[in-house]
Amino acid sequence: MRYYFRTRTLILRGTFRAAGTGKPGGLGDVPTILFQASGEPADREGPQRLLEAVLRREGLPQEHFGILTGGVRAGSICIMQYDYLTLFLAAGASPGDGGSPVPVSMVVISREGMTDAALLEAIMTVTAAREEALRSAGRRAGGSPLDGVIVACEGEVRHQSAGSASEIGVRLREAVSFGVPEALARHEGRARRDRPSFFIYSRYQGGHWVEWVPEGCPYYPCHFPGQRCDFCYCPFYPCGDESLGQWVASASQNGEVWNCSGCTLLHEPEIADYLLAHPEAPLAELKRKKGMPQ
Repeated sequence: MRYYFRTRTLILRGTFRAAGTGKPGGLGDVPTILFQASGEPADREGPQRLLEAVLRREGLPQEHFGILTGGVRAGSICIMQYDYLTLFLAAGASPGDGGSPVPVSMVVISREGMTDAALLEAIMTVTAAREEALRSAGRRAGGSPLDGVIVACEGEVRHQSAGSASEIGVRLREAVSFGVPEALARHEGRARRDRPSFFIYSRYQGGHWVEWVPEGCPYYPCHFPGQRCDFCYCPFYPCGDESLGQWVASASQNGEVWNCSGCTLLHEPEIADYLLAHPEAPLAELKRKKGMPQ
């Protein structure tokens, strides 16, 4: 999966099996998922028309799932990464009076495959977690007509269930319960960011969420002055390319993890600029541009 922003649109590209309550919704195989932050109250008369216009503008195939959020700045979107799961969420403007429920739209991507039943179950899991998080934040729950949820996966099927007690469900509940208050804070102006906020679940010194910002990057001196921090969390991870890293025993869980701490490919300004301009470029293309052996 790759994701990138164009104007007010978060574009996710991959080979997805997806279930969604957005547009068009249902179950399907799609190469594109759109999370459109309209900036204004959602156009409930023509959301599909707006999403299709984005696809035409970007030259993307028409097969897609999408969510159109209302009254959301792109900088208010929160991105939560927990192992193989990535959650994108944003709080929007309430329809009607101020007592209406706050809409919170979510897109979940798993890089481990799920059955159709697990995809549908994950929608229920994140919806319940969203309602619980809103109540804990003192907000009215109960759902909004502007809510939307999409759950998608890639890869070989490894998960048959996504209920709240399942391996996936536990991670989703953690991500939603932490992410909803952060999304509310950004939507309401209590936390100001000029870009989407990226959080990662870290097990270092105990499990906790960390917000990563390029300014004051915590990974210096793994790379050095003159290099770039745009891709400190590499979109290719774990690439498995043994010219760039190696598999090592995990210190915090069973099995192995990919260690690429010595790789500076995406920290090179020329490569970072190229990937920003061509966000779907494969790793082999970037290595060729750098003059590295394939």
